Amino acid sequence: MQAAHQGHVPVMLDRIVALLAPALASGGTYVDGTLGLAGHAVAVLDACPQARLVGIDRDPDALEVAGERLARFGDRVTLVRAVYDELPDVLDDLGTPRVEAILADLGLSSLQIDRADRGFAYAVDAPLDMRMGQGEGLSAADVVNTYDAAALTRILRTYGEERFADRIARRIVTARAEEPFTTSARLVQVLSDAIPAAARASGGHPAKRTFQALRIEVNGELDALAGLLPAALAALAPGGRLAVLAYHSLEDRLVKQSFAHATTDTAPRGLPVVPPEHRAKFRQLTRGAERPDAAECATNPRAASARLRATERLKEVAA
Repeated sequence: MQAAHQGHVPVMLDRIVALLAPALASGGTYVDGTLGLAGHAVAVLDACPQARLVGIDRDPDALEVAGERLARFGDRVTLVRAVYDELPDVLDDLGTPRVEAILADLGLSSLQIDRADRGFAYAVDAPLDMRMGQGEGLSAADVVNTYDAAALTRILRTYGEERFADRIARRIVTARAEEPFTTSARLVQVLSDAIPAAARASGGHPAKRTFQALRIEVNGELDALAGLLPAALAALAPGGRLAVLAYHSLEDRLVKQSFAHATTDTAPRGLPVVPPEHRAKFRQLTRGAERPDAAECATNPRAASARLRATERLKEVAA
């Protein structure tokens, strides 16, 4: 485990530190809701020496590695095994109802991608698992072997934005009748055979969208994100900041909608003055979704699809 973080490159690291550090200038609590290998957390704690960290992750392997990397910060660090939408319970248990900064990096950690036995990567043959919290809930094998064709079509179309969802689902059902799926290589072959040759030639790896859909389904990622966003906004102290790194349009759409709602006045149109109770409680810190620059994408290809949005709770003003 000790070398697990050697190839880990945190996405948009300098920009995230720049966005969160002003909220932690006088100390306070920084929550990393997707701690992973703690790359962002280490940088934020170094930049903000008075801040303390609450690091949340559902993956026990990630927490073990993160704990080793964060050991030098001593009692400034508290690590919790949980899913990020459990944020209210975590903060309640710690007696910390309001915090100054929150980060959610929604991508897979390098540990999950690079460990073949976790089953996230379609480029190597591995058990069809994909559970971020190991041993919890249905695995990817359970999904492909038990969901009917209609359910498979729905998740492939909704979570993978796969235009050949119905065709792929029917091929999976046919193939599993001969032998259940246990590893990724056989599933990748079925996916490749199901997609027309012209689409395979121009649409990227034929398994990419299906593996994304299975991962989201197995881990309930969009439901967890939909729960996290309002909880994270509610947990911010005045002047507190929330940053979210998304990696596909489904995640980013939820973040965009949540931030737009939080930063919009609720008063009816046409009022000459917006009453204090109807004023927006947050302001956008990013204009749209920020993307990593070409230099970062060249050195860290995993950053290429990242979209960063951030918002700040406005100082409370008396009515």
